[in-house]
Amino acid sequence: MVSVLVGYATAHGSTREIADRIADRLAADDVKVELRPMTDVREVEGYDAVVLGSAVHDQRWLPEAAAFADRLRSELVAKPLWAFSVGMPGALARPLRSLGMREEAKIRAADVEPLGPRDHRLFTGVVRAEHFPRFGRVVLRLMGGRFGDFRDWAAIDRWTDEIAAALHDDKVGP
Repeated sequence: MVSVLVGYATAHGSTREIADRIADRLAADDVKVELRPMTDVREVEGYDAVVLGSAVHDQRWLPEAAAFADRLRSELVAKPLWAFSVGMPGALARPLRSLGMREEAKIRAADVEPLGPRDHRLFTGVVRAEHFPRFGRVVLRLMGGRFGDFRDWAAIDRWTDEIAAALHDDKVGP
């Protein structure tokens, strides 16, 4: 059975919930999964593949995710790896969603591409007023942004199914 680490870094819990969904779906597809915060992982040697996800603040992975990637880069590039980021492009007004594409490019270049992932996805998470300072809330609203839960569970499930198929097709693991 293929053994996969699903590691995550979360700020308010949304990324953890997405990682949990990914782990549950992989487990249902006959994959041995360990779900752990990146801060609790010391090595990835015992896993056949890795899925990593981080919340995005200021167009970058959280510092603990970036530190994890830097610390274990040589181990991670040697494994089949998938990465996801959780930002807020879906909370922005349509004319501003192109900013999300720029955000994804910055995240890919700075945090993801050095790990050599097979794929990366930017998902929108939960965007709540209390996640922003007062000025940030005002600016977001003035720009047509919205608060709410914007997670697209169907898209997350489709992506997870693609990962499971690749794990089984590639005969990753024992």
